Amino acid sequence: MTVSLAAAFSPFEELARTLIPHATEGDDGSHDIAHILRVFRNALRIHAQEGGDGRVLAAAVLLHDCVAVEKNSPLRSQASRLAAEKAADILAGIGWSKADIEAVAHAITTHSFSANITPETLEAKILQDADRLDAIGMVGAARCFYIAGRMGSGLYDPVDPLAKDRPLDDKAFAIDHFAVKLFKLADGFQTATGRALAHERHERLKTVLDLFVDEI
Repeated sequence: MTVSLAAAFSPFEELARTLIPHATEGDDGSHDIAHILRVFRNALRIHAQEGGDGRVLAAAVLLHDCVAVEKNSPLRSQASRLAAEKAADILAGIGWSKADIEAVAHAITTHSFSANITPETLEAKILQDADRLDAIGMVGAARCFYIAGRMGSGLYDPVDPLAKDRPLDDKAFAIDHFAVKLFKLADGFQTATGRALAHERHERLKTVLDLFVDEI
């Protein structure tokens, strides 16, 4: 399976073949190898317009979720730092230079929304944008509902679905997460290409919620 998956990460097949075994851990279907591949494709699309070091970017994408921390864990805000540390060890083990390892580690550390650290390099900005694109749009909505089920949340408050007369609570209700986080993401993109893609997916996300509310 690793060999066939690696081909999907063209033109970095060899790097992918080496790093895919380290790319994910646990059983979280919202942060599985399919997520990694979607982020990779987002990153390449942005990279084609914005530039940057493709090899560093590919390694950062492949390893950005190499440490699994559940959404409800008290360690959640540390997840990207833990992943960066593990990634650095992995890359050192296959002979990467210190400068390139530091570049990958910075990108991984700063990609996370919960970490709230500003990306300084182009590769870091692209990874953050590419990862956040997977949190909005149709896939973002699907992941939101998947995670809500995983955490034992309900889909919505049957009395006040849109929280007009109650505080938002995305731990209790899935669609609250749209307002708590997902609708805010499009305003924080780092690159011009990422912002354009985010606008498109933000509109899709609003449509998902509109259709959902219409049906309930």
